Amino acid sequence: CKVTPLLTVPDGWKEPVFTKDDNPRGLLEESSFATLFPKYREAYLKECWPLVENALADAHIKASLDLIEGSMSVCTTKKTFDPFAIMRARDLIKLLARSVPFEQAVRILQDDVACDIIKVGTLVRNRERFVKRRQRLIGPKGSTLKALELLTNCYVMVQGNTVSALGPHGGLKEVRKVVMDTMKNIHPIYNIKTLMIKRELAKDPDLRSQSWERFLPKFKHKNLAKRKEPKKKSVKKEYTPFPPSLPESKVDKELASGEFFLRESVKRRKKMEEIKVKQTEALTKKQEERNKAFIPPKEKPLPKKTHKGTKHLFIGPTPIGL
Repeated sequence: CKVTPLLTVPDGWKEPVFTKDDNPRGLLEESSFATLFPKYREAYLKECWPLVENALADAHIKASLDLIEGSMSVCTTKKTFDPFAIMRARDLIKLLARSVPFEQAVRILQDDVACDIIKVGTLVRNRERFVKRRQRLIGPKGSTLKALELLTNCYVMVQGNTVSALGPHGGLKEVRKVVMDTMKNIHPIYNIKTLMIKRELAKDPDLRSQSWERFLPKFKHKNLAKRKEPKKKSVKKEYTPFPPSLPESKVDKELASGEFFLRESVKRRKKMEEIKVKQTEALTKKQEERNKAFIPPKEKPLPKKTHKGTKHLFIGPTPIGL
């Protein structure tokens, strides 16, 4: 289908700024948000809190810091005219709680900037495996994270069990995809390579309305380590609704052999004979083991000495007459 010019966004187009003239009467109700922060952020927040208050004062948002409870809160005032300003203030305190520096977090108050806090702590069960995959996302000396920031135009902060991203909506979508794939054991270099190709393709105006599938690389999953099969394979028996037959008791065995009907004296005699047979077998075995010590071992035949190629040297005084 042909794309109409109404559905396309012109290059360099920006949304007009929301001013007080758009909402002169202000807000009817007061809205507020609060969030907790960890203990190690207390010193930094105490230091930069005057800057936070000044930044939110332009949007007529009141901010308060409670060091006893360890919480930050923002609320609207009577002068607040932008209804979405409180949402941006909420995101600001969330980013500050997740170790994002104030210089980066304050950018959330701009219209073309959004944020995304990705929770990755519960995606991997094994703690050691989670730490390795999180380190893989950062890369050696933060090189992988820096490449991701350059390609998506976003600021990314990996801290604890969350990944905080700050930037345009299109970049945040790519950052979330890379982070989720990394936690699923897909190396971030594959997604970075795809982003680099997309960046070059976006520069060509002829390819904007075409599919980019033919240019993007297709990575196949290779399971190099095959699953080890057990040495002893247990074969499942066929299911039968009837229970297994009970083992024969001692009385049943005697009835089958006819011993049950013999007299007690005959039974005793037969038992004594069996014991004597077992004793004689044990004695013969012991005697054989004792006799093994007196059997001489087989001697190896001595190798025959060969005198071929030997030279007889005469050492001493030369005989007379030579």
